[in-house]
Amino acid sequence: MDLYVPIVVLGLLAFGFTAVSVVMASLTGPKRWNRAKLEAYECGIEPTPQPVGGGRFPIKYYLTAMLFIVFDIEIIFLYPWAVAFNSMGIFALVEMVLFIVTVLVAYAYIWRRGGLEWD
Repeated sequence: MDLYVPIVVLGLLAFGFTAVSVVMASLTGPKRWNRAKLEAYECGIEPTPQPVGGGRFPIKYYLTAMLFIVFDIEIIFLYPWAVAFNSMGIFALVEMVLFIVTVLVAYAYIWRRGGLEWD
């Protein structure tokens, strides 16, 4: 039972922080609303209305999301490998070098094709 005490304490701390944050935001937040405050703010760019039919998004959004997923998965594979590196030997080193080279080839291809340029 003593093993669960830290988990319960962490849960209580998270819940307490959340509750205090919500209460403080409602107490200290702005009270006078106007149209400008209710509009979405995106990096200083004026928001544009979305088409009614759920218009199409450019393929650039999906490609950027896939790039993020590829490099996120690479990090997910690298972390456990780095933790257990000493016990795996040279075979694991060769396999990870091949994996990283494969990802870097894909990265170079995307870079060369202009996939990382923001229009």
